[in-house]
Amino acid sequence: MAAMDLFGRRWALRILWELREGPLGARALMARCEGLSSSVLYQRLRELTSNGIVVASADGYALTPHGSSLIDALGALNQWAIAWARAQEQGGEGPAGA
Repeated sequence: MAAMDLFGRRWALRILWELREGPLGARALMARCEGLSSSVLYQRLRELTSNGIVVASADGYALTPHGSSLIDALGALNQWAIAWARAQEQGGEGPAGA
């Protein structure tokens, strides 16, 4: 449950998603996450760093190997969300099996 608590916090998954292609500085993360305040960004980065998911580097913030392993799960969640949104647009209930 600790992982669900961590990843369920506002902006946590979005920050991880934005780091999927490589390190980003705080300003770049804020630019990609419209509406994210600097205080929340730094709080989430501290939480993700203290849990071994993100690391601060000279290039900014980057995913650790554990963080990188989450990207497959996030990619699957993203595909589900796309299918769900399409079904909603067509008046359906969501993807098959959901």
